[in-house]
Amino acid sequence: MSLEKENTKSGDIIDTEVLKKLYRFVKPYQGRFYFLVFLTIALALLAPTRPYFIQVAIDNYVAVGDTPGLVRIIYLLVFLLVLQSVVQFAHTYLSGWIGQVIIKDIRIKLYRHLLRMRLKFFDNTPIGRLVTRNVSDIETLANVFSEGLAAIIGDLLQLATILAVMFWVDWRLTLVSLCTLPLLLISTYIFKEKIKVAFNDVRNAVANLNSFLQEHITGMNIVQIFNREQREYEKFQEINREHRKAHINSVMYYSIYFPVAEIIQAIGTGLVVWYGATRVFDMDMQVGVLISFIMYLQLFFRPIRMIADRYNTLQMGVVSSSRIFKLLESDDQIPNEGKWKPDSITGHIQFNGVWFAYNDEDWVLKNISFEVKPGETIALVGATGAGKSSIINLINRFYEINKGTITVDGKDIREFELGALRKHIGVVLQDVFLFSDTIYHNITLGNPDISRDQVMKAAKLVGAKKFIEKLPGGLDYNVMERGATLSVGQRQLISFVRAIVYDPEIIILDEATSSVDTETEEMIQKAIKKMMKGRTSIVIAHRLSTIQSADNIIVMDHGEIKESGTHDSLLELNGYYSRLHQMQLKSMVIG
Repeated sequence: MSLEKENTKSGDIIDTEVLKKLYRFVKPYQGRFYFLVFLTIALALLAPTRPYFIQVAIDNYVAVGDTPGLVRIIYLLVFLLVLQSVVQFAHTYLSGWIGQVIIKDIRIKLYRHLLRMRLKFFDNTPIGRLVTRNVSDIETLANVFSEGLAAIIGDLLQLATILAVMFWVDWRLTLVSLCTLPLLLISTYIFKEKIKVAFNDVRNAVANLNSFLQEHITGMNIVQIFNREQREYEKFQEINREHRKAHINSVMYYSIYFPVAEIIQAIGTGLVVWYGATRVFDMDMQVGVLISFIMYLQLFFRPIRMIADRYNTLQMGVVSSSRIFKLLESDDQIPNEGKWKPDSITGHIQFNGVWFAYNDEDWVLKNISFEVKPGETIALVGATGAGKSSIINLINRFYEINKGTITVDGKDIREFELGALRKHIGVVLQDVFLFSDTIYHNITLGNPDISRDQVMKAAKLVGAKKFIEKLPGGLDYNVMERGATLSVGQRQLISFVRAIVYDPEIIILDEATSSVDTETEEMIQKAIKKMMKGRTSIVIAHRLSTIQSADNIIVMDHGEIKESGTHDSLLELNGYYSRLHQMQLKSMVIG
């Protein structure tokens, strides 16, 4: 098993294009957003008020023994503390609320966008990466609002406000206070660069760990069948060691930076106390000013210590935003410009000179032309890779043809509204996918117009009713992930019920009985005949015995039609179909 590692780097926070795109999601909540900006400014203005009024209390009231005045200033300080606490609560709650509603909107838009993507997009994009975009990247984006942008703006405003007040109170003491600032700025810059690399390593390690686990848990049967448990365990240990190393590195940088920042702040505080004390002793400054400056320094250095961490949070948010918007702006979607929405169709299908390639001009289908009249059954046979399943994908417009036309009831399928086209086509695939939900939901797929009676009638038609009724809860039985609690044959029967219950005019069966035993196959074949009655049917089958009664059998090889006709007429040709038929007869005799 191969594992593609995902490596990402932090981006530039001043990415105006990303910020503009983010603002489009903020716009519906711009009233609350502007109120958040107001709260940010209010917090910055409130930050220096307590030290200032403590200075006033000491110098104007404590020093002269004015008890009534001191009581009044204490009341004022209590009021300011309560006000600041209320504003801080509102700011924290609102920033988190805005972040969550925005990522809810982005996640919904992203998922809706994915629902419209071509299957080719999913063929070329790892599932783990799409899950990361929808979950981890969007969660990181939420931090931009709760811990990144608003917090950084608030810290910068608080720094500016405190610095202005400090210069206003005593400019000489302010200059002494800032003596250690260059050291703090240098250490903060070094920390920012180191932690940015560490965060990138952590993010890449998490992505690689998630991808490995998803891939190997999904493919656990292969791991065990080929006795690879020990080897895969060793690979997991290696990836887990990288994950641990990345996290420990990030913890180490924090462990170094914050004590260093505390020491620098302590040195700055010591210089202030030393210089301020000499001026107090010389009667050049009041003691309240000195005490307030110690408090100012604590308020001033705290945002600087935090800003590096928040800067990296914002960087990661910008990177996540870029990834999300890149996915949202991808135009690898099936054009849905058709307007025709017929209530019913006759099921007349025509392929006219159809060419198709999944990649460039590596043709999978070459000049395919055939017709299926209403109510007819045609069968597609041929070796693996002959192009049979590609025909099914093209009829449903899961992929777009490169050349030629496909018509249903004389209308180019591109003229149909996409949902209306697929509504009239029922498909039963060889590999049945069931969601982790009830049997009823897996059959109806949440369609409220389909009743339980309809489901049970369809189940009775294909012989699924008996086993469904024996399950605990019947239709309400939870099949678990991918239908793990059901047998292959039972999952196949449910897929038949799912196709029939929508009552489509066109039925497509892609190796629909290849996964069931002979007894179940005979039962399903009877059900298929009833299901096909009055419907246009296209059947892909390796077992030629199941398609002998088809109105037309199309023999394909390397994307081309080699032969076509009824079972008897093809045997008379003594060509490809005849050889295939003889090979299957021999294998049955040997078996």
